[in-house]
Amino acid sequence: MIDFELDPELIELRERVRAFIREVAIPAEPRDVTTHGTDDALRAELQERAREWGIFGPQLSEELGGLGLDHRGSAVILEESGYSLLGAQALNCAAPDEGTIHMLDLIASPEQRERYLVPLAAGKVRSCFSMTEPAPGAGSDPSMLLTKATRTGSGWSISGRKWFITGAEGAAFTVCMAMADEGATMFLVDADNPGFRIDRVIDATDRAFPGGHAEVTFENCEVGDDAVLGEVGEGFRYAQVRLAPARLTHCERWLGTARRAFDISLDYVNDREAFGQPLGELGMVQEKIARSVIDIESSRAMIWRCAWALDRGEPAKHESSVAKVYVAEAVNRVVDRAIQVCGATGVSGDAPLARMMNELRPFRIYDGPTETHLWSIARRTLRAQAARPAQAVTGP
Repeated sequence: MIDFELDPELIELRERVRAFIREVAIPAEPRDVTTHGTDDALRAELQERAREWGIFGPQLSEELGGLGLDHRGSAVILEESGYSLLGAQALNCAAPDEGTIHMLDLIASPEQRERYLVPLAAGKVRSCFSMTEPAPGAGSDPSMLLTKATRTGSGWSISGRKWFITGAEGAAFTVCMAMADEGATMFLVDADNPGFRIDRVIDATDRAFPGGHAEVTFENCEVGDDAVLGEVGEGFRYAQVRLAPARLTHCERWLGTARRAFDISLDYVNDREAFGQPLGELGMVQEKIARSVIDIESSRAMIWRCAWALDRGEPAKHESSVAKVYVAEAVNRVVDRAIQVCGATGVSGDAPLARMMNELRPFRIYDGPTETHLWSIARRTLRAQAARPAQAVTGP
């Protein structure tokens, strides 16, 4: 049974993170003006402040210097971190590093942990995950993977192109998915490898991710056998280890962003008058408020349901797909309603709502577009029904 009661320690931590976001992260937002993601100096400064507040790395194990929360505890804290677009960077629970840390913690060898995981968990470096390819390569369908990994006398040679690789510019290393003779395989590649290059940073709608989204090339990129992450040919299986929890943490952070948009709209409609009364007294505005409350609370329930499954050791593929589809659509609705009721203020730079919409809209595409997840949900449902014993169908 899912327990919705929070431990007193988690409630205290949530309130501390909430205070940090309001007192430290939000006041720093005017300094977040770079084109492609938070400036590294600002990121380092905020992370140091988070350490001082005792809230750094909520999802990290205590061995890695974090708070050691389970998935549901992390869901509570990451939602609070998302109340500011700088929050997850400060707590070192932002994508893509959060997902890479989780994967390395489960799969990396002792040597790889020391070389890559420890500095990444400490926030000393950033990473990127090189999987998506330009057409006709792998996008929503990973089986279309075109990047090749060929054995050499001393290790491997990787060749291929990747695109929309979040955080590539400024990353210390990348996890590259490539097709070997044995199947898809993950490789750890240092950013200064002569065979790895960033071709361009893509002009995208969002700009919250440090390093932006890049197109990169692996050209006869030579790595040793020690660069293989896990086992050769197991790349797709390892990707699932990363993707389900990573989808969920996206949901958690963006739910926090939607909550802030909603709060801004509530303040606006309570203060602004029209037709002789506060906007909040108008029926059409109240409907938008009610629908946003429902979207926020439904999103949180789906997130906690998925976190509960992960904490039980389940793959949670179905739960993460359901949560991803619903939350990605719901948070966009919440922010859109907030913009609508705030009118011109909503689309201006005087409020952060337009920026939030730009950041949130791509989430309906990232980590699998809504349509791909809907297809997967339907297929799993149909397979489950077909596997059940035949039921007699009776008339009315």
